[in-house]
Amino acid sequence: MSLKINKNYLINLVLAVITLSLLILGGRYYNHYVSAYTDITLDSKILNESRKVFIRLPVNYDTNKVYSLIIKTDGNFNLDTWNETLASFSNKAQAEQAILVSIPNLFFTATRNRDLVPPYARQDVNTQAPATNNIEPNGEADKFLQFIELELLPYLTNRFKLNNNRILSGFSAGGSFVFYTLHTKPDLFNGYFAFSPAAWYDDMTVVNKVDSFLKASNKMFKKPTYLFLSVGEEEHPLMLEAYSNLEQALKASPNEHLKWESIINPNAEHNDNPRLSVADALGGYQKFLNKRP
Repeated sequence: MSLKINKNYLINLVLAVITLSLLILGGRYYNHYVSAYTDITLDSKILNESRKVFIRLPVNYDTNKVYSLIIKTDGNFNLDTWNETLASFSNKAQAEQAILVSIPNLFFTATRNRDLVPPYARQDVNTQAPATNNIEPNGEADKFLQFIELELLPYLTNRFKLNNNRILSGFSAGGSFVFYTLHTKPDLFNGYFAFSPAAWYDDMTVVNKVDSFLKASNKMFKKPTYLFLSVGEEEHPLMLEAYSNLEQALKASPNEHLKWESIINPNAEHNDNPRLSVADALGGYQKFLNKRP
């Protein structure tokens, strides 16, 4: 007995599947690549591609006022928490208002590890050190940092009145990028927030680089700098080990120009930790600014 399928039914079914797929794709694109703030696109010669950034201006933004700057990786992730916390802080007389600039990963191209993993670690991040004959592509955080320093920052300073208070914030791979920036361009920012930093790449190579930097950094910090480090209590053991190792490195090599704080958020898993960390990081940074000479 042969099964007859109505041609119109088949066509409608295919169209329905295509429509549903486009709706899902469109939803993902919107959630990932469209913000509730000002979206601008920069044509980067360094990255050889166009990159979008989300710009969140302070409540009651005034073109005549001077603002601090926060640059965060991770795009829309945790952006609502940043918005709510910054709005709350803006109501406090002692808190500086800031322009928040968030950089999303490209949507149709896998660029997160490429951009955020340091050039001494593999893009295909691994828990073990690479073999001597390793030919896998390494991360290109050096290029991404050049994009921020040489293209994004000039664009922002030309369009907004900014003071010298700059924060770089990142989560997970973004957290390892924060530490990469700290040990390669320590004076580019005076605030560094690393939420659940993935510093375990290639047998803790990020931790080892930071440790070496701190041991030799007495002359590398030219101005007071603040570092906030956090992790969730329920995160992967490797993440907790990297956090502990970073703490030990910071304790072993104190520096008069580096003020740092660390926190383990109770009962928090990986994706919970950034939400729980923003207010503490901003509060610590504000106290740091208030105590500077």
